[in-house]
Amino acid sequence: MYRVSKETMVYTMSPNNLPVMRVESGSTLVFETCDCFEDQIKTVDTPFNELDWNRINPATGPVFVKGAEPGDALCVKIQSIKVGDQGVMVTGPDMGVIGDELEENSIRIVPIKNNRAIFSEKIELKLNPMVGVIGTAPARESIPCGEPGSHGGNMDCKVITEDASVYLPVNVPGALLAMGDLHAVMGDGEVSVCGVEVPGEVTVTVEVIKGHDLPLPMVTTEEAVYTIASEMSLDEAAQSAVRGMVKILEGYGLSKDEAIGLMSAGGDLQICQVVDPKKTARFRMSRSILKALGAPGNGMDI
Repeated sequence: MYRVSKETMVYTMSPNNLPVMRVESGSTLVFETCDCFEDQIKTVDTPFNELDWNRINPATGPVFVKGAEPGDALCVKIQSIKVGDQGVMVTGPDMGVIGDELEENSIRIVPIKNNRAIFSEKIELKLNPMVGVIGTAPARESIPCGEPGSHGGNMDCKVITEDASVYLPVNVPGALLAMGDLHAVMGDGEVSVCGVEVPGEVTVTVEVIKGHDLPLPMVTTEEAVYTIASEMSLDEAAQSAVRGMVKILEGYGLSKDEAIGLMSAGGDLQICQVVDPKKTARFRMSRSILKALGAPGNGMDI
């Protein structure tokens, strides 16, 4: 097992990033991560105006996966997520969905105890540890870790949790996988601009997939398959996520009109986040429906 230290962090996902290690396909790795503020906030008294906003959303890595070549897919199986004993949340003017209605910046410290996030004296939230930032290097450009895109990145998708498999595109040799921005729990939309942000560790197994015909990025769980898309508007992201699932269903032999009809009757279009430069949506199709359709024609076991 390999350990990727949180001291080896990047702020952009880029083909120019130097890998911190090289591993074989099939390897298991532990990624140590800071929270999305690089652990700058310790108490509610942390001066908001002293935060270094150039240190937001760091990702640990990148890792070079041997055998990964442009055109392949990288499957990242999330084995476990361990979070710290304290989370943090912030919001304020011009942050999140209705930041224009806020007059002051605020910091909330959220203790993590007994598998619960202690939001207040009255409210305890069951944990759903998830990975907010996970991605590979884009082919040519450098994209800040705080932004999502076709390479993955800051998708803030709450189904990227333990036992999920994340499929990402390989755009450069080795893929250059990096991840960070863990949440102890987060609601769809991330409307305040953050979830319960925590440091922690993510244990994953990586596998290079050759000859795929999948819409990427995507996520699979024991219960469902999700296509994920990030675009400048939520409408565009929804359309892209829907097109991705149509492509998957066409692989099972459905016509386009059959696929979209099945999705409208038996699938779910969901929001991941609406607070990043691009908005992210996902489309969910249950495995029970896919199983009823038989084996996919593209031969991919997803």
